[in-house]
Amino acid sequence: MTVLFSPAKLGSLSLQNHIVMAPMTRNRAIGNVPSAIHATYYQQRAGAGLIVTEGVSPSPHGLGYPRIPGIFSAEQVSGWKTVSDAVHGVGGKIFVQLMHCGRIGHELNLPKGAKLMAPSAIAAAGEIYTDAEGMKAHPVPHAMTAAEIASTVQEFAQAAKNAVAAGCDGVEIHGANGYLVEQFIRPNSNQRTDSYGGAIENRARFVMEVAQACIAAIGKEKVGIRLSPYGVFNDMPSYDGLDADYAYLAEKLNDLGLVYVHLVDHSPMGAPEVPAAIKATFRKLFKGTLILSGGYDAARAEADLSAGKCDLVAVGRPFISNPDLVHRWQTGASLSDPDMATFYTPGEAGYTDYPALSR
Repeated sequence: MTVLFSPAKLGSLSLQNHIVMAPMTRNRAIGNVPSAIHATYYQQRAGAGLIVTEGVSPSPHGLGYPRIPGIFSAEQVSGWKTVSDAVHGVGGKIFVQLMHCGRIGHELNLPKGAKLMAPSAIAAAGEIYTDAEGMKAHPVPHAMTAAEIASTVQEFAQAAKNAVAAGCDGVEIHGANGYLVEQFIRPNSNQRTDSYGGAIENRARFVMEVAQACIAAIGKEKVGIRLSPYGVFNDMPSYDGLDADYAYLAEKLNDLGLVYVHLVDHSPMGAPEVPAAIKATFRKLFKGTLILSGGYDAARAEADLSAGKCDLVAVGRPFISNPDLVHRWQTGASLSDPDMATFYTPGEAGYTDYPALSR
């Protein structure tokens, strides 16, 4: 038996294989509430050892995109309970990815009374889609006060509790891809002069407080984090000192005892490649489970697992159009191509209508 398809452990969880379904925004949550089609979608893909859901906001202020789900209301928690029941019913495991969009958003995408907030009042370059008015330039966000930072940390902790109350197996803090947590880490988006800005010890303070609060809420074996060193998505340019900053994060996250770090390499989608040295640094300094993602096929996944470069491998887009991806990889079957036109559209088309192979 190959490593890839053999059972794995994640903290106290037993996984049916070493394959993780990576988080992918799909924009199907009408009114920001997960529904029956979410349950179907994730249940179809529960052949993965672990599913990490699409980004789920812990706060009304974090709903930067149209139709992304939250996990801060009773209705949302009930929706996620339906999803977790569906996944567990076929033997799968599921973590909810907690994604606060921060400055990546628009008021037209936020519920009434919510506001776009970020470490500093610096707009991200580029535009964002709104259902109401199409593409709009990223607005200048509200710079968070110390009190708002503290309340946001508590929103993450409550969201973690809500995920467990919904029957999910844990949470992944989204510290990647230019969203709020990474906005604090990166110096271009964090130009604060208080204890949350300046040196990496300060820029990392928010992510450490979020992680500590989630651990206190649900336990360290149920909390992971995703990071994207060298990721440039959502106006996160590289900078001098990046390697040292992420080495600091590896060491401090290890001290907290998180169950996993999920490193994403966006080079298959055009970003700079994450150097092998960065991955090796996390392998050395972080003693928990290391998940790598970024353009994997079965052969490269098996090679990196066998070489001890990581403990689990996460795969994204192939799962969109191949709900039975694990079976296809295991049998050498061909893969279906996804329809990019339906990646982010509402409804079942391009979401739950990709067929599995007949067995």
